[in-house]
Amino acid sequence: MPRLLAIDYGTKRCGIAVTDTLQLVANALTTVHTKDLEQFLATYLLTEEVAKIVIGMPRQLDGNPSQNAQHVVGFIRKIAAKYPQIPIIQIDERFTSSIAQQTLIAGGASKKQRADKSLVDSVAAVIILQSYMEQQAFQKARQ
Repeated sequence: MPRLLAIDYGTKRCGIAVTDTLQLVANALTTVHTKDLEQFLATYLLTEEVAKIVIGMPRQLDGNPSQNAQHVVGFIRKIAAKYPQIPIIQIDERFTSSIAQQTLIAGGASKKQRADKSLVDSVAAVIILQSYMEQQAFQKARQ
């Protein structure tokens, strides 16, 4: 079964998470510089089958798109044109960085580890992917 891939898109860095091949568990994969993201995806997609790409859409507290949303939308357009066979799902990413910080604290990460923004970004990508998977499971259960 193909994997799901999630991206916590940022203007400097992007956290990447993927599922196992059974799409049961979301795991942090890596963090890449935004300028290298397209090349990373091209390389990754050559070796792994991906069913969907889930991208966190930044929103303000009131639900409106944040200033960074325009960068995400531009990236989505590029990827959709380059990989039209892979559906791209947008998911609300409000509070994912805060939740990632709390997750690291709960997991016993040191202050130095929690200050590592690339680690926070990859954990945020896991949270985005896990949220999507939970939404899908909830929708299936309601049918």
